[in-house]
Amino acid sequence: MITLYGFPRSRSLRISWLLEELNLEWRYSLVDFNQGEHRSPEFLSINPAGKVPALVDGELVLLESGAISLHLAQRYGPHWLPEPGSDEAARHNQLLFFSLCELEQPLWTMGKHRFALPEERRVPAVLETAAWEFSRAASLMDRWVPERGYLLGEQPRVADILLTHTLNWAHGFKQPLPDKLDSYRLRVSQRPALARAMQRETEALPSNK
Repeated sequence: MITLYGFPRSRSLRISWLLEELNLEWRYSLVDFNQGEHRSPEFLSINPAGKVPALVDGELVLLESGAISLHLAQRYGPHWLPEPGSDEAARHNQLLFFSLCELEQPLWTMGKHRFALPEERRVPAVLETAAWEFSRAASLMDRWVPERGYLLGEQPRVADILLTHTLNWAHGFKQPLPDKLDSYRLRVSQRPALARAMQRETEALPSNK
């Protein structure tokens, strides 16, 4: 049984979403950040960084949402990835890593300096620069997303999940998106597997039990 350690509205939603798309049997283990469970000895034995997501698949313990997504697709849903070594695979990986390195990075800078870091470590002055960085990256991604369908055609891929989750994060942070990019975000967010994943994560909260 696959076990995903996560917390609602975090990067673990990327993995919940993909697991639902793959129709796998899996267990969601809530790491309640509100209760400090990410600093518990039990969870630190799984991820010493105290972050989610973390995935246990048999004997494998895997961290980092990008690595987990690629592992799940390669092992359980190769149709979620282009043919290895193809030009399409190269374009897919470019879009995937751009999403994680260029789009997400300034958003996470905002998150850290708004709420994640200890208050004495926050530097509000960086927020304006982070917003500027995100805007530049979003303008470039807007050139690459299609008017309809998914990043590489009619078949959704892993990069679509990672990009759309990142764009939804930007929307939650009230960062403006170019029209075509926002239309893409809304279109991909309509997938039923995302709704199921969000419901499953939310239902795990103590307040919903």
